[in-house]
Amino acid sequence: MSSKSLQRGNLSSPITFLLLGFSSAYRAQVTLCLCFTLIYLVTVLGNLLIMTLVWLDTHLHSPMYFFLGHLSFLDICYSSVTLPKILGDSFSPQKTISFVGCITQIYFFLCFGGSECMLLAAMAYDRYLAICHPLHYPVLMSKKMCHCLVAISWLSSSFSSLIQAFLTARLPFCGSNMINHLFCEVPFVLKTSCSPNAPLNKTALYTLAGTIAMGSFLLTLVSYVHIIRAVLQKGAGMQRAFATCTSHLIVVSLFFGAGAIVYLVPHSSSSKEMDKVLALLYAIVTPMLNPIIYSLRNSEVKGVIRKALLRGLLQISTKGAGISAERTPTLPTAGIWFSVTQHT
Repeated sequence: MSSKSLQRGNLSSPITFLLLGFSSAYRAQVTLCLCFTLIYLVTVLGNLLIMTLVWLDTHLHSPMYFFLGHLSFLDICYSSVTLPKILGDSFSPQKTISFVGCITQIYFFLCFGGSECMLLAAMAYDRYLAICHPLHYPVLMSKKMCHCLVAISWLSSSFSSLIQAFLTARLPFCGSNMINHLFCEVPFVLKTSCSPNAPLNKTALYTLAGTIAMGSFLLTLVSYVHIIRAVLQKGAGMQRAFATCTSHLIVVSLFFGAGAIVYLVPHSSSSKEMDKVLALLYAIVTPMLNPIIYSLRNSEVKGVIRKALLRGLLQISTKGAGISAERTPTLPTAGIWFSVTQHT
């Protein structure tokens, strides 16, 4: 390799980034590895359970659960962007990631995160139509409209994240290649850039991300303002309908709240560890909590899970009874075979 190409690799796009992560102490790494493994298993299995129930049970074939199924799929994808890499680095002496790998992680993290923002807004809009316009709800939130809202969330976030990843990749990184974070995330990667145009790129990046995040948040906020107004005006009859929104409100508060603190609130150098904890909250913990929150706070989902468990237990007991009947010894009596159970 020529010296010119080496210089370009060092000053323009480093070959690898070094992720500092949390403590490098062995006991701390073991504890974190076990915790992250448990979180990832709960995330995947919990969201797969929600997707399976929504797919198989006809009682959940409604717009609200259609969006919930897509949210569960997004949560699996969203956590899979970061957690497997974090787990792989748990016992590595140097937590490195290639430049291409870093940009790829940024793209998918922003893509799935943006899609989740817009899908949460679509779910809030769905609850607004169901509570405030119940008579027109089947027409306004048709199957075609549901598919359109999901497609818009995927396409718009994919386009936005592609531009953000491209702008990040174009920045020169002539300083340190150390990223004081758990994974590649735009605000922390930009700190390693030394370009004089970095502020302009940052403005463009934050504008794109802010358009999706703030637009989704505002649509969610406006929807709930109308929902709360309708509940207060119509009294106790609407409280049961509003109960279907509580799970969504908890998820929205966790996801947008932690993200807003990381991206909007100024931080001092002493708050870097807190930034990592908050990043874990909206990138890893929230996807794990979503199926738990929707399962515990939603009577229909709990009912479907209960029926599925009872059906499974019934099938197991039926198969067990069949096996025991097949294995029951028989005795010949007067040319006719009687089972021992019948004989007794």
